Amino acid sequence: MCTLESERLILRPPRPGDIAGMIVWLGDYSVSKNLSRVPHPYNEEDAENFVAGIGPRREGRHVFSILRKEDGVFVGGIGLHEDGAGFEFGYWLGKPFWGQGFATEAAHRLMRFAFEDLGLAEVHAGWFHDNPASGHVLAKLGARHNGSSMRESRARGAKVLCHEMLLTRADFLRKRPPSEGVSRSDRQKLMA
Repeated sequence: MCTLESERLILRPPRPGDIAGMIVWLGDYSVSKNLSRVPHPYNEEDAENFVAGIGPRREGRHVFSILRKEDGVFVGGIGLHEDGAGFEFGYWLGKPFWGQGFATEAAHRLMRFAFEDLGLAEVHAGWFHDNPASGHVLAKLGARHNGSSMRESRARGAKVLCHEMLLTRADFLRKRPPSEGVSRSDRQKLMA
């Protein structure tokens, strides 16, 4: 599996050294309640099973730990996986790292990988109704509302209203900042 970089972040495959951070950050209910597949409480066995389950890259699954470049601190996770509806992506950050633009930056880098390197035409994601910050991250990428449904939250032990979002390559490229070195003509070619 590859390593991706952005201005302030490194996205690389999870390692056993990330387990301590996973336990602390995902052990915080304010983080785990916003994710569908993460239990609460989140313990060492959960983290070890997650890292061991990544193993060699599986087709249709790309999972990354998010680290701050300046000091290598583990701040969260992000991933893209194939499901019955295409490719879904998700992300999370430890609470001390909220509000610093890391989620947007990491998601933006993962979407560049999805559309440029993997050649995907679209991806989907969801956000629970009581986590509008995640909805803002998705909107900044260019994602559009694509319906709502009840979705399981393991940490809450219940189904929660989830807003489904769809991000196409064309919508992502329209939102992409010119500073990334893609000319208008190249952007139009990629959108075709």
